[in-house]
Amino acid sequence: MEYEEVIDKLKSLSNPEAVEGMARYGINPENNLGVNVTTLRKLAKEIGSNHELALRLWATGIRDARILAATIDDPKEVSEDQLERMVLDLNSWDICDHCCSDIFLNSRYAYKKAFEWSYREEEFVKRASFSLMARLAVRDKKADDEKFERFLSIIKREAEDERNYVKKAVNWALRQIGKRNLYLNKKAINTAKDIQKINSRSAKWIASDALRELTSDKIQKRLRR
Repeated sequence: MEYEEVIDKLKSLSNPEAVEGMARYGINPENNLGVNVTTLRKLAKEIGSNHELALRLWATGIRDARILAATIDDPKEVSEDQLERMVLDLNSWDICDHCCSDIFLNSRYAYKKAFEWSYREEEFVKRASFSLMARLAVRDKKADDEKFERFLSIIKREAEDERNYVKKAVNWALRQIGKRNLYLNKKAINTAKDIQKINSRSAKWIASDALRELTSDKIQKRLRR
């Protein structure tokens, strides 16, 4: 598919009612055509991997085109500078999380950016850091526990951030790390207990929600199996 063909296809799938529905879930309605993710992923399969097309689609600023770009881009051709430009463009949690599950996760810079972006103050840059940690905890089956122990110290450090999209991502990362194996489960539970002592509404919510899942019979039985 050529660039113009893809843009015409996206516009033909535009759904204003879906945009209104997405807005109720905190998805930015600006430059949003309302194309659902299932349709975008089907379109991505038709297109296949295409780095140059991905760059052009991202540059449009259209929400749907950017999710498609994150899906079709070739991780081997993505530079560190490109990731830095992309993360600064993020203006909605859904685009952020799609980038983290696709192009950010599959790039050679995934761990590096998860650490670096945690020190940044921009809301969606910081969310990307913890969303990426959560994705790595699930997807990188061969990674050493040490990598995730380092993430736990960052999670504790950032647990006081009261911004909704940040604190939810911090909580998500803590829970996913704690579900990797029994060793990290114990480490994550101890981290959550330390966070619980922090005098912050955000920290207390992050800790209590994580402890509820990580200490549950369901998770403990699964990890012991």
